[in-house]
Amino acid sequence: MEEEIDLEVFDVNNTCVQLVMVLKMQQLKSKEIPSLQYENLEDYLRDRLWKNDCPRSLHTAINQVLSVKAQDIVRFLARNAIVKGSSQDLSEFADLFGGK
Repeated sequence: MEEEIDLEVFDVNNTCVQLVMVLKMQQLKSKEIPSLQYENLEDYLRDRLWKNDCPRSLHTAINQVLSVKAQDIVRFLARNAIVKGSSQDLSEFADLFGGK
């Protein structure tokens, strides 16, 4: 008889992980990325770091969150901005260039 193993998967919706994310976000904001938002870190973890390999233990998830570097998030956000910007019309950026 096969035993079914019920592993709790730790992701950005786990309250313990969320607490560590807030602490990491505050650290990054105070030292390197003042404009960082919680959603930026959440997107990075969910869409990049844990997209194909979600941690299967709380200590692994916490270690991964605490190991996030500012350059990783900046690179992720820049790549997302390029992808999003490439699908928009130039006129949508007029306010950035002083246009009407």
